[in-house]
Amino acid sequence: MNSWITNAASKRRDRLSIIAEILEIAKDGTLKTQIMYKANLSFTQLNEYLEFMLKIRLLEKLNANGKDVYITTEKGLDFLQRHYELTELLKGENENGNGKNGVKLPPQHLLKKI
Repeated sequence: MNSWITNAASKRRDRLSIIAEILEIAKDGTLKTQIMYKANLSFTQLNEYLEFMLKIRLLEKLNANGKDVYITTEKGLDFLQRHYELTELLKGENENGNGKNGVKLPPQHLLKKI
């Protein structure tokens, strides 16, 4: 495989990391467009994530001055805290990419705090 393909693929974020990033952005309440730009998501991707996150109550949509504002719920904050804890736990494993008992860990860029 070409190195540029490998590098491009390794920069992809997993769904849980994107969800955590959206929750972090919305902690103090924010507009949809701000989430889209700060999380670097397309309009279609953003709508899919927001719909899912509203449905499972990680986010709440409020109306402030005629605008929809998205804010992280208590459940969302709990998710965010657990995501950070798991990320830190995985970072503490061996630097060679293998965790305990030889379990393969995800690439380091997926383990960084958002």
